[in-house]
Amino acid sequence: MTPSSPSPLPALVPGPLAAREAGVAPATIRKWVQLGRLAAAGRAGRAQLFRLEDVFAAERAASRRPAPPA
Repeated sequence: MTPSSPSPLPALVPGPLAAREAGVAPATIRKWVQLGRLAAAGRAGRAQLFRLEDVFAAERAASRRPAPPA
């Protein structure tokens, strides 16, 4: 029987790093938060921290939305 490894804790990253990982601008992360499409998982001082899995889910949801009419 092999010892089970503890499940890793979700990585919390600040907004600018989350934006870089998702391939979007930091302003996009802020807009998703304002629109309620993404929620911060914590804070470090004034910086909001996000779970990468939540950021990637918000990015996938945004890419499925049709563009607004011009």
